Amino acid sequence: MSRTPVRPFLIAKQPDGQYRLSTRETRYNSQGYPLVTETPLEESFPTATAARAFASAHFGAKAGEFATS
Repeated sequence: MSRTPVRPFLIAKQPDGQYRLSTRETRYNSQGYPLVTETPLEESFPTATAARAFASAHFGAKAGEFATS
């Protein structure tokens, strides 16, 4: 089992070309299995850069805390 932490922000491209931002929280159960809770935001963004800027301004996100899909 990998103990690599999940990046707390996910930027995903939607079929309509917009980008959605999700926040993720990782907890571990008693056996050390990671449990990830993902919460998508309602807002969509025209570019991934705009989503990163929003996360930095509103959640204090730093470089290296983003994953893309």
